[in-house]
Amino acid sequence: MGSKTIVSMILVVCLCAAFFVAQGVAQVQLPSLTPGLFPPGSPIDLVKCWSSLFNVQGCVLEISKSIFSGKFENVEGACCKAFSSLDANCWPHMFPLNPFFPPLLKDNCARINSSSPTHN
Repeated sequence: MGSKTIVSMILVVCLCAAFFVAQGVAQVQLPSLTPGLFPPGSPIDLVKCWSSLFNVQGCVLEISKSIFSGKFENVEGACCKAFSSLDANCWPHMFPLNPFFPPLLKDNCARINSSSPTHN
């Protein structure tokens, strides 16, 4: 169990580092380049893909726990909503080592979202 925690923490640190480094590069380049000049798979795409998950507190950690445990009960409704709003084109860039994870999480999130009560 200790090794899973260490691997989870390494993943979170790497994701945060990739997010902030890519964000810094994107901010430096944006004023001088138009958005259409970025090729697919460039750091700006990853920032766009991950940003909605980073905006939900604890979402990236919930997803990383699910990746390593194979259990989806850690992913809550707000995180599911953010994940479900992602463009499917982001998935290969976000989860290149596990292409089966995003569809499984999406199916689980569909169940979570359909079972949650609606507020009028």
